[in-house]
Order: sequence, then structure tokens, then C-alpha cells
Amino acid sequence: MGAIAAHLDTSILVALFIPEPFSERADAFVRDSSGGLMVGDLAVAEFSSAVARRVRMREFTLQQAAAVLSTHDEWPTRSARRVEIATADLALATAYIRRFDLSLRTPDALHLAIAHRLDAALFTFDRGLAAAARGLGMEVETR
Repeated sequence: MGAIAAHLDTSILVALFIPEPFSERADAFVRDSSGGLMVGDLAVAEFSSAVARRVRMREFTLQQAAAVLSTHDEWPTRSARRVEIATADLALATAYIRRFDLSLRTPDALHLAIAHRLDAALFTFDRGLAAAARGLGMEVETR
């Protein structure tokens, strides 16, 4: 992918830390990215929600969930930069949502706004989000 910074959305994080069909692709994203990885607070919250859902569905025990969350929480200190949501991100996300041709929900619009602010490519497995990013002229990697 070159040396452009990469903003990882939740679909990438889930595949990195929870074995699933996209896990090998997520590992390749991280391994091949040379421009720096960024993870937003939104993706961290959504990842936590995905783990909690697995507990409620009895796919994870409490101990498994705690282990996955701990590994996830430690990872950015070694491998990625943690990024806060800014007030400007909310305003830009709102503008994106109001573009009815993009068909965006709030969390996806926020991922796009954060990536835009950081001048980063969006790494995602979400086809709808990738299409919206392309519609906005953003660089997106889906592999």
C-alpha cells in the first residue's frame, strides 16, 4: 500500500483480535502498512461492543472476553497511534450523513471523518463503508 497512514475501522480490529474468516487479511493489512496505523476511540468502543455481544451470545466466556480486551487494549501502545474523536469530526460526519447518496450511519460517517482529518487511508472490510469512502474521493483499502 505505500507509505500513507492507515485508519483502521472496527471490522479490521475484530479480525485482528478475534479469529474469523478475515483474520489473515487483517494481519496482512497491518504487516504491509508502512505509513503508520491509527485506531480511533470510536473503533475501540465498537470493538468492545463486539466482544460484549459475543459474551451475551455465549460465544465467549467472561475470561475469554477479558483476555481479548486486554490484548486489544495493549496493542496500540506497540503498533498503532490512538486517535480521539474531535468536535470537527462530528460536524463533518453530520455533513456526510446528510449526503443521502452515501447511505451512511453515524458510526461509519465518523470513521470517514476521522480518516479525512488524519489524511489517512481507510482500511475496512465493510463494503458499504468502502463505497462511501470512494464516493468522497478518499483512499480506501479493502483487499
